Formats: sequence, structure tokens, C-alpha cells
Amino acid sequence: MIRIRPYHPDDWPAIWDFMAPVFHAGDTYAVPRAISESDAHRMWVELPRAVRVAEDAAGNVLGTYYLKPNQPGPGSHVCNSGYLVAEKARGQGIAGKLCGDSLVLARELGFIAMQYNMVVATNEVAIRQWQKHGFSIVGTLPCAFRHPEQGLVDAHVMYRLL
Repeated sequence: MIRIRPYHPDDWPAIWDFMAPVFHAGDTYAVPRAISESDAHRMWVELPRAVRVAEDAAGNVLGTYYLKPNQPGPGSHVCNSGYLVAEKARGQGIAGKLCGDSLVLARELGFIAMQYNMVVATNEVAIRQWQKHGFSIVGTLPCAFRHPEQGLVDAHVMYRLL
């Protein structure tokens, strides 16, 4: 049983444990590969409007997401979200549960749409997952992501109304 609940500061060590390898790998998120823990915390926890975690029945944090306005002012009715699932928990449907929960929460917070600004084209699993949740690729940015192994690859902008 997976439960999604609001983030608590005690969750950070578990999140950082699975976040650091993803960010440092540099193949899915447009963050510096050498991002510090404090900078990652600021990006994931301090700046967003909401942060949620997915935990198992034993209380182990297995995933997380954030919600924030995609742009300030006249663009603040569209939100942006980021998702991470612990490697040991992948393939269990947690990303889908996080996405579904984020769509509900985004509506509750008054957003009318959600936009992903840079979904790396080589991240086909994520693209399929977001498409299952109603997102469409509305644009492709040629050579917009510097993949550590494949060089310059395309990135997609994905969008859906809520």
C-alpha cells in the first residue's frame, strides 16, 4: 500500500538519498550534476508551493513530487511539477500515483493547467507515463539537453489542462 502525504522535514534525508544519484547522473533533470544538497533542498522543498511524498506501509519514503507556478504573474495559473522515485521502488506504479495526486492537488490549489518544461526525449518511460495521464507533447526543443552519454538530445515541452 502506497500512501501520498505532505512532506515533513524529517523526510529530507530519505529523499536526498534517492535524489542525489538521479541528479548526479545528469541524464533526466536539467540541474547541475554536482548540485549540492542545500541547493537541491532549496529547489525541491523551499521554492515550490507544495511538496508531497509517497511512502509504503512501513513509512519508508519511496518517491516525491513538488508543485510550483511555472511562471510568475500572468503565467502563475499554470503549474510545473517534478517527480522522483527511489531506484528500489521503480516499476511499482509510484510515479503514476504521484502524478495522479499532483493533478488533484494542482486543481485544489487553483491551477488550470500543468506544464513540464524539459522532458528529455531519451526518457521514454517518463514520456509514456505522462502521456497516460493526459499530457501531450506541445513542442520539441532540438538539442536542448546535454546528455552525459548521448550528447545533445531533444527535450519536449509537455502540457495538459486540468
